[in-house]
Amino acid sequence: MMAKKSVAKNYAYNLTYQILTLILPLITTPYISRVLGSEGIGIYGYTYSIATYFILFGSLGVALYGQREIAYAQENTEKRMKTFVEIVAFRFITMIIATIIYAFFFAIKGEYSIYYRILTFELLAAAVDISWFFQGLEEFKKTVIRNIAVRLISVSLIFIIVKTKQDLVKFVWIYSLADFIGNLSLWVYLPKYFKGQKIKDISVYRHFVPLIMLFIPQISNQVYNHLDKTMIGKIIVDKNEVGYYEQAQKVIRLLITVVTSLGVVMIPKMASTFASGDKEKVNDYLRRSFNFVFFLSFPLMFGIIAISKEFVPIFFGAGYEKTIILINIISPIILLMGVANVIGTQYLLPTKKQKEYTISVTIGLAVNFVLNLVLINLWDSVGASIATVLSQLVVDLLQLRNIKNEIPMKQLIKMSSKYFFSGLAMFGVCVILKQFIHLNIAMSMIMQMIAGAIVYFGILLVLKDEFLFMFLNRGMQIVKSKIKK
Repeated sequence: MMAKKSVAKNYAYNLTYQILTLILPLITTPYISRVLGSEGIGIYGYTYSIATYFILFGSLGVALYGQREIAYAQENTEKRMKTFVEIVAFRFITMIIATIIYAFFFAIKGEYSIYYRILTFELLAAAVDISWFFQGLEEFKKTVIRNIAVRLISVSLIFIIVKTKQDLVKFVWIYSLADFIGNLSLWVYLPKYFKGQKIKDISVYRHFVPLIMLFIPQISNQVYNHLDKTMIGKIIVDKNEVGYYEQAQKVIRLLITVVTSLGVVMIPKMASTFASGDKEKVNDYLRRSFNFVFFLSFPLMFGIIAISKEFVPIFFGAGYEKTIILINIISPIILLMGVANVIGTQYLLPTKKQKEYTISVTIGLAVNFVLNLVLINLWDSVGASIATVLSQLVVDLLQLRNIKNEIPMKQLIKMSSKYFFSGLAMFGVCVILKQFIHLNIAMSMIMQMIAGAIVYFGILLVLKDEFLFMFLNRGMQIVKSKIKK
């Protein structure tokens, strides 16, 4: 029997990697922009986007599906191995087809064929990617350490090797080979899990229909995440509007990552518990996930609104004043996407309710398109920001209907109320404090953040919040264990 995995540790591993993937581009982008120039960046961005579509269609949502199916078979080693072999074989077939088509149309000849040929390794990297297997087993440490090592090595090589505009080919090689070698390295761990196991009755194509069902909402999500920026660029002549919106989204997405990183960790936990038939435990995990989202999203949402006026000029520099307005408008999706992550990613998908998940995401995409069409014409990037929040609200409301028997809306409102009012009090203190602080902009922001944190967690301490005390107790245990060592 497999050992019980720690959700807290897996969350910490996954969150560390997610934040790293957001921070590293902030370090490399200024350097690469100057060295390769806008044309070099444009060539790479364009060619890589083409390769990404083939990776997306060749993968057919295997990562999420494979993670879930391995989680179902955690305790059954024979079934686990059979599932792994079938999914790997299926992905090899689809990725080989995608690679052949890609090579025929892009890598053989043409203006950018040399870059397309190098990017073939990105498709091969997707073909040999088995990180979903370890995530399904809740072995996040292996994948996260591998990913962090690959990212850090590739960033180091960029600073060492890429020196002029003529080094674009080297730049593409570094990223492509890093992904391929990194994914290939996970295969060395496999013998430990399959030692002495034999499989029979392999059926690769039995996974086709459920994969397609899971692939549709993932495609919708990909389009949903890029639709607003594409439509701003198409509708509005002034491309600065895209820049303002892009920067606002960067800030909000970073905060969303903190809230939603638990989702990747909880998928195998939910799936294995669902497979065992323990519905009560599934519902308990669902409540805990909601509590976690409320605990983090309200202070992050109110906090970024409170300090946005100071944060934007410090982080982005002069000329991005409109980004402040956009951050304030978009910030509610920190909460909304946190809630959608709990219902959709952590509950509906692991419990085989893809249909409900697909319907909600597809309707959200349609609403987003219509609202963008109307509101961008009226208010530019502000309109796109409003459309983003409203369409995400529609997705949340549709998904909430699917859990009304597990957790009624009244219970969710009651659960979230103390975090909402604590966050609101924190926001009020920050706004009032701003009127009395006459320091430089950076010190003003730091003082607001410190005061806000004291108020938020102070109120929860007075209210004896169970979730806060759980974190404090966990922290004390770690400190004591370190002292003993």
